[in-house]
Amino acid sequence: MPVNIGKLDQYVRIILGLALIAYALQDGLAIQGWHWIGLIGVVPLVTAFFGSCPLYTVLGISTCPVRQ
Repeated sequence: MPVNIGKLDQYVRIILGLALIAYALQDGLAIQGWHWIGLIGVVPLVTAFFGSCPLYTVLGISTCPVRQ
């Protein structure tokens, strides 16, 4: 997969992912009500870790600076 996520985008994804996971786990491991939606925070963390977003690839977007 091509690298299409820049450093700032990675940092934003990490912060967003951790915030969503914290929301899901705020009452402990017993996820109740709408708190399961916070588990979606795993997606931004994984894409930030690999530096590639499949949606960006489909849309032709890249926040990664051009290498010379």
